[in-house]
Amino acid sequence: MSRKEEIFKSGFIGIIGRPNVGKSTLMNAVIGEKLAITTHKPQTTRNRITGIRNWENGQFIFLDTPGIHRADTPLNRSMVTAAVNTFADVELLLLLVEAGSKLTADDTFILESLENISKPVILVINKIDLIEKERLLTLIEKLRHLYPFREIIPLSALKEFGIDMLMKALWTHLPEGPKYFPDDMMTDSTERFLAAEMIREKVLLLTHQEIPYSTAVVIDSFKEDEAKNLIRIHATINVEKGSQKGIIIGKQGAMLRKIGTKARIEMERFFGTRIYLELFVKVSKDWTKNPRMLEEFGY
Repeated sequence: MSRKEEIFKSGFIGIIGRPNVGKSTLMNAVIGEKLAITTHKPQTTRNRITGIRNWENGQFIFLDTPGIHRADTPLNRSMVTAAVNTFADVELLLLLVEAGSKLTADDTFILESLENISKPVILVINKIDLIEKERLLTLIEKLRHLYPFREIIPLSALKEFGIDMLMKALWTHLPEGPKYFPDDMMTDSTERFLAAEMIREKVLLLTHQEIPYSTAVVIDSFKEDEAKNLIRIHATINVEKGSQKGIIIGKQGAMLRKIGTKARIEMERFFGTRIYLELFVKVSKDWTKNPRMLEEFGY
């Protein structure tokens, strides 16, 4: 057996970037399971989420983070703090940028935040399926001068193109280390947290305007009935205004039933059991601006 095969490497890898560049899609692609909710709307991810990928000679612990941007509300500031705090907790950082768009003020803000970071940073150019090769090469040449990146990896997280190349690069840059988690574990997030996120994703996808960003989901009870192969879940969707409650419920409860049905189907696929899901909607006035409520709702 060669020396390379004997080495076991492990470490925590922070996935960072501005909102909506595909961080959660990338983590789901490398883990091979949908752990982080994904929508086309920015700031979908609010909490740091852990995903674990095991190799024969390595364990990669990915931390999917909220999008880093210049925040102006208490909720957004808590999200950015969660992302920036990741810098200190990892061995390696993956900075995602989007191939099909120009660098923004948020991208510049992130690069400035990395100036005093000694951790290796790999630049990942995502969504390369949306750009022709000549423009990609020009973009790579431009980006390599902005920061001393250890490597630049172009890929498409959605199409899962370039994932193998990324994994090999990560293994190269990770230190030797122990196996932190069992082989059959792919996240340290609780089942309650994952269930709440699945419900919130359906709200994000099915509602518009300010509704998605004024929503917090709390799991009131999560009870397993092994004899019946069933999990009973009661959850509350918190909104900020009475008018938002009406939109979430919909005419004769149609929207709430739609959210519940889609969330239940996804939960049954993920948990591998039947789900009984009951949803309630509650007005928690201006919760996104209330520090006590932000903490209560897990932000």
